[in-house]
Formats: sequence, structure tokens, C-alpha cells
Amino acid sequence: MKSPESNAPTAHFHHPVRVYWEDTDAGGIVFYANYLKFFERARTEWLRALGHSQQEMVDTTGCMFVVQETSVRYLRPARLDDWLVITVDVTERGRASLRIAQQAWRGETLLAEGEIRIGCVDRATMKPHRIPGPIFEAIE
Repeated sequence: MKSPESNAPTAHFHHPVRVYWEDTDAGGIVFYANYLKFFERARTEWLRALGHSQQEMVDTTGCMFVVQETSVRYLRPARLDDWLVITVDVTERGRASLRIAQQAWRGETLLAEGEIRIGCVDRATMKPHRIPGPIFEAIE
């Protein structure tokens, strides 16, 4: 199978996603909530590309990222077997939260775009926690 070719604008990170049957609705298009799953996977792989993982963060620091706020705009449908490229771009970096712009592209066509705010919290208390130094420093 051919890999995704994307002329998506330059973003900090790109993650390819194949659309599977389970991602579609009765109309044969990607169910709207699944774009949030695609965005989540891309953010997870972005963190890995920075040299960190969600599990490592929990195991070594006792904190984790949680989604605090989302906004998604749907422009065009994605369909079964489409190759998508999901972009990740940090637009705001605070000591305990990040605002991230994300887009879903099929080739040169922008399908969806969103803004996700994630916060770092203590796993046990769910109270805000500073983003661990090595992760904070790796985020541009």
C-alpha cells in the first residue's frame, strides 16, 4: 500500500494514519469523534519523537497529561482506506499546560483542524503539576 503523500504545511510533527472500517460511520466517512483519536495518537507519537513516553512520564514523575479543552472544525470527509497525515504544532507552552494546533490532511486537502489544550496533573490527586523539566525543555 502506498504511504501518505502530504503537502501539508510545515508543522512541528507529522504522523500518518490509515482510515480503517472501524473509524467510519454508516455513511462510510470517518466518524467525527475519531478525529480526536487521530489527534491523540499523533500527540503521543510526537512525545515519543521527543524521547519521552506517556508511561515513562507517569512511572518516573507521577504526573500525566490530560485533555482540558478541545475545539475541532470539520471541513471535508475522510473515507475508508484514506491515508491521512495528522500534524502537531505547539502554539502555547506554559509551565503546566500546552496549547496544541492539530490538523488532518489527505494529500493537499485539509479535512479537519483543532486546538487541544492539555494539562499536566499529578496522577494521584489530579491537581496541576509542572511539566517535568526534561519534557518541558524538549518542547519547542
